[in-house]
Amino acid sequence: MRELFPRKQIMGLVFSLTLTAAALTVYFFDLSFAVGSTILLITAFLQAIIQLSVFMHVGEGEDKKAVYTGLYYGAFVALVTVFGTLLTLIWGYY
Repeated sequence: MRELFPRKQIMGLVFSLTLTAAALTVYFFDLSFAVGSTILLITAFLQAIIQLSVFMHVGEGEDKKAVYTGLYYGAFVALVTVFGTLLTLIWGYY
């Protein structure tokens, strides 16, 4: 019976809810921009790792290399998009 209990999913849910509550503290405690941004970035990054590993089962299949290559490529495109937008719209380089 112990093998049938979804312990990993329950713990993932608890960690996700905890990280969501930590992110909500930025709003409720009216933290400074630097502290709030830091908390939100850290909780978002950890939340993504938990979602991918626990609920989307990334890395559990036979083709781990292709999955992780796709994740790295997606992260690269996201970073280029964000920093490219900041570069042109905020920092004035065009």
